[in-house]
Amino acid sequence: MLRGATVISLDNKGRIAIPKRYRAEIINHCDGLFVCTIDHQFSCLLLYPINEWVHIEAKLATLSSLHPAERRIQRLLLGHASECDMDGQGRILLPATLRQYAHLQDKIMLVGQLNKFEIWSESLWQQQIEHDINLQAEDAIAQSSRLSELSL
Repeated sequence: MLRGATVISLDNKGRIAIPKRYRAEIINHCDGLFVCTIDHQFSCLLLYPINEWVHIEAKLATLSSLHPAERRIQRLLLGHASECDMDGQGRILLPATLRQYAHLQDKIMLVGQLNKFEIWSESLWQQQIEHDINLQAEDAIAQSSRLSELSL
């Protein structure tokens, strides 16, 4: 299980070091091989262990290339997908085009999402979290007013 948010550094060659707490599990389950692609909804990257990526590719293969929206998803996710091999020091090289898409510079956030990591620029991550917290608060207010209208 990949979980938690960790601030990590992007080195001058475009590499990130996977935190040590994940390395043994990653090596055991996917031999340190990942696929990195863009998130089509947010300015971040998605980093899948290869065994998880296989499931994503199978789902993408079921989409129709004749349906414009489905083809866009295939084009974005598969077209940007890049294999990344973890080296002996636990580092992964992120391709320049992907780093540019996600506005990655010195400090980045590696965010566990059960079967994958999200990779965010630290500043965009903070903005997204503030946005999500505000939306969650609005959702809670809407829910409580709906419940009070029911007169239970």
